[in-house]
Amino acid sequence: MTVETNWAGNHTYRAERLHRPTTLEQVQEIVATAPRIRVLGSRHSFTGIADSAELLSLEAVHAAATPLAGIDVDLEAGTVSLGGGVRYGELAEVLRDAGAALHNLASLPHISVAGAVATATHGSGVVNGNLATAVAAMEIVTSSGEIVRVSRGDADFDGMVVGLGALGAVTRLTLDLEPAFDVEQRVFEGLAWDALHEHFDEITGCGYSVSLFTLLGDDVEMVWVKNRPDRGGAPAGDLFGAVPAAVDRNPVIGLDPTPCTPQLGRPGLWSDRLPHFRMGFTPSAGDEIQSEYLIPHGSAVAALQAVRSLAERIRPLLLACEIRTVAADRLWMSTAYDRASVALHFTWKPAPPAVEDVLVDLERVLSQFAARPHWGKVFQADAAAIAPLYERHADFLSLIERLDPRGAFRNAWLEHHLLTS
Repeated sequence: MTVETNWAGNHTYRAERLHRPTTLEQVQEIVATAPRIRVLGSRHSFTGIADSAELLSLEAVHAAATPLAGIDVDLEAGTVSLGGGVRYGELAEVLRDAGAALHNLASLPHISVAGAVATATHGSGVVNGNLATAVAAMEIVTSSGEIVRVSRGDADFDGMVVGLGALGAVTRLTLDLEPAFDVEQRVFEGLAWDALHEHFDEITGCGYSVSLFTLLGDDVEMVWVKNRPDRGGAPAGDLFGAVPAAVDRNPVIGLDPTPCTPQLGRPGLWSDRLPHFRMGFTPSAGDEIQSEYLIPHGSAVAALQAVRSLAERIRPLLLACEIRTVAADRLWMSTAYDRASVALHFTWKPAPPAVEDVLVDLERVLSQFAARPHWGKVFQADAAAIAPLYERHADFLSLIERLDPRGAFRNAWLEHHLLTS
């Protein structure tokens, strides 16, 4: 075992064996014979969701010939097919050369595509679904060693895409593409809370992708607006009282903006602007813990007011709170299933016991809004609390039983947060 902790260092893997197969046949053999196994991606999850007695890395399968082997662009079909070990930053390089783009990206290009899809990771934008909504087809290896392929429209597809690693090892994904596009990014500073509450939909909808950053103090410190010039102009002048930043900013207030994607309205390719952070730099604060909760879009203002009632508890531990929007989808275990959503994201200082303690109060006030926790980040809710939040929860458990009857992909995290209700 050569990988001991996750990306942030707040989770130590208990696995004693890490498999690094180089062929699909080896993946099948490993998965079929391991008593308990999980796939290890880019290690960006902040919990034990990817932990098990044995771990499987897919990076070597599609890197046996070249670092980017296994990425196949089909411009005629409008899709790209890629292996389970590919990261968004690597994929963007190939798409750049092909003149193609994905509909959206998360704040970090460092994360694996399969891991982001499996946990319903998202970017922002009122018309943009999370990253899993780009999946047109997928291939998994089940615990019997069988290869199962599904496409959009197949009976099990909507249940398999956001699979939480519980159904099998995702060895290949096919994603929708669109022609490459440019993005201009501007930051506005000093947005009053009253202005946000009164104009929430106008502010979150003023760009292709909009993120708000706050420390829950007197105002919202920053509004990041990512605009597509081909779909209309950027906001002119101030933004409901927030003024344009004169220099580049970091989402984590006070940190050096060098790792961040260019701002100040300088146009650039989609892949160089939609993430907040650039590939090749340590993203965010690095030494941190993250939590996130998705609530119905219509409850956003009330939920923000509830969160601000806990500001004195939250602020001593908070590095940044980000507010984003996500379009509704039909993927069973997606945090945006059947409802347009607003995501309240918290980047915490690396103090696990104190963070876990404040999450009890935070989840209590957010429970009145049917808040769905992000699957890859730290939360307290158990399976009994999670199950009522998902209409297809029982169907997903049945899918797990059918595809993994021997429980090879089960682990303690799944048992606590999903399976034991």
